[in-house]
Amino acid sequence: MNKVILMGRLTRDPEVRYSAGENGTAVARYTLAVDRRFRREGSDQTADFIGCVAFGRSAEFAEKYFHQGLKVVVTGRIQTGSYTNKDGVRVYTTDVVVEDQEFAESKNASAANSGNSGYTAPESGRPAPSAASGDGFMNIPDGIDEELPFN
Repeated sequence: MNKVILMGRLTRDPEVRYSAGENGTAVARYTLAVDRRFRREGSDQTADFIGCVAFGRSAEFAEKYFHQGLKVVVTGRIQTGSYTNKDGVRVYTTDVVVEDQEFAESKNASAANSGNSGYTAPESGRPAPSAASGDGFMNIPDGIDEELPFN
């Protein structure tokens, strides 16, 4: 089985190209900076930079909605390959082929690159969730326990 789940921020806007032919397929390439849980001794690197490639509608979605700094969750598979560059040197590649991609934070939080501070509750009369508690999870507002499907 070959399955990958990543959560990280885009290092730059996706690069989108279209395949040649009558029905050109969109191909989007972007890199995610995925934070490491632990820092290796003697290393300053705290993130891994993982190349992702999306095709078709997923690529068009990335082109339209993804931008540098946006936090996303990507599900896909690892694919390796190789090519010979213009200098005749064999280059080996490893990419995540995107099967699913989604936003990992609200639009306002994305703009600020932090927490869920910009989230407001829909016009349902419910209290808005409080900001992230530092562990990456939102606090559940008081008074909605009876609405939750689990306890």
